[in-house]
Amino acid sequence: MKIMISQPMRGKTEEQIRTEREELVKRLTEEGHEVVDTVFDDFPNGQATPLHYLAKSIEFLANVDCLVCMKGWENARGCKIEEQCARKYGKFIMYV
Repeated sequence: MKIMISQPMRGKTEEQIRTEREELVKRLTEEGHEVVDTVFDDFPNGQATPLHYLAKSIEFLANVDCLVCMKGWENARGCKIEEQCARKYGKFIMYV
């Protein structure tokens, strides 16, 4: 299954974000899933707003089978929108 992870990111460095998701990515890939990397770092420095990141994540969501929501997703506005889109468009959702 092709999977996207929805993870709260506000106030975290890219290193913190990648470290938090590392164990989950490892587990999912060991189970035979493909995890799409949605830690975007290809925006010009200072050029992206949270809405730019959300737009890109929804584009990725359109191309996966499953959304995995990490702890705290329900308190992050982008994660809540990703979860709602996944639910409304019939994606399989897992909560971890």
